[in-house]
Amino acid sequence: MADLKVKIGKLALDNPILTASGTFGYGLEYADLVDLTEIGAIIVKGTTLEPREGNDYPRMAETPSGMLNCVGLQNKGVDYFCNHIYPEIKNIKTHFIVNVSGNSPETYAECAARLQPLEAIPAIELNISCPNVKEGGMAFGVTCKGAASVVKAVRKAYNKTLIVKLSPNVTNIADIARSCEAEGADSVSLINTLMGMAIDIEHRCPKLSIRTGGLSGPAVKPVAVRMVYDVAHAVKIPVVGLGGIMNAKDAIEMFMAGATAIEVGTANFIDPTATVKIKQGINEWLDLHGCSSVRDIIGVVK
Repeated sequence: MADLKVKIGKLALDNPILTASGTFGYGLEYADLVDLTEIGAIIVKGTTLEPREGNDYPRMAETPSGMLNCVGLQNKGVDYFCNHIYPEIKNIKTHFIVNVSGNSPETYAECAARLQPLEAIPAIELNISCPNVKEGGMAFGVTCKGAASVVKAVRKAYNKTLIVKLSPNVTNIADIARSCEAEGADSVSLINTLMGMAIDIEHRCPKLSIRTGGLSGPAVKPVAVRMVYDVAHAVKIPVVGLGGIMNAKDAIEMFMAGATAIEVGTANFIDPTATVKIKQGINEWLDLHGCSSVRDIIGVVK
C-alpha cells in the first residue's frame, strides 16, 4: 500500500480524498453507507453567519454528463452548526472542514471567528463565489480585489488552515489564486461550479427557479484539470483539485496536473461509497506503477 499522506497548510491528512461541500451533507447522512474514517477530510455543506432558506424549487436539473444546481446555500447558520452539528461529529476520527460563505468581508470573518474555538474543526474553506452585496451583486471571486478583501478579513479573524475555493467563471484564475495567496491563504481549491442554464422546451421556461445554476459533474473535468494545472504553476501554496472526479483515474489526472488533494462531489450522488472506491483505486494504481507515495505523482506534468 502506497503512502497517501499529504499536508494542506498545517492540516495533515491520512489520505488526499475530501468530499466537496454541498454533496455530502455533514457527513452524518452517509455514516450508514460508508466508513467516514476512511475519508481524508469531510467538507460540510455551505455555512453562513445567519440562517438561509435557499432558492425556490426546482433547484436541480440533470444535463448531459452533469447536473445544474441552484440550492442557494440553504443552512441553519453557523451558531446552529456549533451548537447542534458539531457535538455529533467532533469525535468521528477524520477531519471536518467547514465551507464558509458570506455577503461581505465582515460576515465571512465573523462566521470564521465563531468556528475558530472548535478544536475538531482544523480548517475552513471559503466560498468566494458568493455575491458581494456592497458591489451590486458581483461575486467576490471574479476579481482579484474582491477575493483579496475576503481572505484578508478572514485571515485576521482565523488562524487555522484557510482554504479558498475559487470560481472558474473568470478570465484568469491564476491571478485570483495569487491574490488569495498574497493575503495569507494556506491553500486554494478549484474549481467551483461553472455557470450554466437549461430550458424545458415543452413548457418554454428555464428548468431552474432562478434560471441559471452551477454546472458540475464529468462535463466540467477538462476545464478543472486545465485550471488546476494553471494555478499549481502560479502559486506556491497547495492546490486542492475538484470538478468532475468520478473515479481513481480522474483523481490521478488531477494529481498529475498539480493537485495535492482532491474533492469528490457529484459522484457522491451516484454512489455514496465513491470516495472510498476512489481511494482504493489510487492505491492500486500507485502499486501497479511502482510508486511508494501519492506525492510521487503530484505535479509531474510540466
